[in-house]
Amino acid sequence: MTATAMNATHTGEFRAAGTDLSERRRSGVSRGPLIDIAAAPDMIGMHWAADGSLRLGAFTTIAAIAADPLIAAAYPGVAASAQGLATPQIRHLATLGGNLAQRSRCWYFRNPHIACLKKGGSDCPARSGNHLYHVAFDLGPCVAPHPSTMAAALLAYEAKVTTDRRSSLTIGDLLGDGSNGTADNTLQPGEMIKSVTLASPLQGERALYKRAISRTHAEWPLVEVCARAVIRDGTFHLIRLAAGGIAPVPLRLAAAEGVLQGKQASVSIIAEAAQQATSGAKPLPMTGYKVDLLKGIVRDVLERLMG
Repeated sequence: MTATAMNATHTGEFRAAGTDLSERRRSGVSRGPLIDIAAAPDMIGMHWAADGSLRLGAFTTIAAIAADPLIAAAYPGVAASAQGLATPQIRHLATLGGNLAQRSRCWYFRNPHIACLKKGGSDCPARSGNHLYHVAFDLGPCVAPHPSTMAAALLAYEAKVTTDRRSSLTIGDLLGDGSNGTADNTLQPGEMIKSVTLASPLQGERALYKRAISRTHAEWPLVEVCARAVIRDGTFHLIRLAAGGIAPVPLRLAAAEGVLQGKQASVSIIAEAAQQATSGAKPLPMTGYKVDLLKGIVRDVLERLMG
């Protein structure tokens, strides 16, 4: 996957593993010169600090993240998200930075013969066209959901991103708020993701990841949720819920978190949180089913965390 993204005005595009870029080149959506980049020592691998925090180089493969037992122990939601995305072949090539900065999967964007906002067009053809797999939270002119599974997981962990120009970026800083339909992220031309930092895990925290897909294997999620919690003495002392596949950017489910924070864990409070998970949803004519999926997934992961 590419280490950064390019809009219609850019003259070049970075290439790292190139799993997504190669597809766009074959279809003709991506044109122009390529800039091959190699991993510097500080941009690959896992670097654990004395305080238990972790810095992941942007060139670290998804497969390496998925297979690392220390990551699975400290950040189980990150490991499970990495294990769930794409196929084994892609995971062994795709990089963390590339996953965060990949381009839209919308079939209108991927068609070289159709103009759209992300290719310099004047509107979003999916809005009035076939948007079966698109957003249920309509936040801006583009209705394609953001494709990065790792972004949703890292949002739940409140990770910080460093580029060669900026540091301590939140996932929201990196990807925006969904209101800009012309870009998939806030990276400037020539700006490259270098690393992602995760704070040291809290004592007793646990996490789960679950996705709903339209076929058994190798499919992009319709809805995905990463849930992270500290439950002590039966009470939610910390709760973080992040969802992907439902909006132009991954979303924190703040209303659902608010229902649970500081409350005694119970089936009834989880049911209420699942209902509140869809607060603010504005589904399109063909995406109302995602609202029900989101409720069901949130309820399932919370009940499993409680158990």
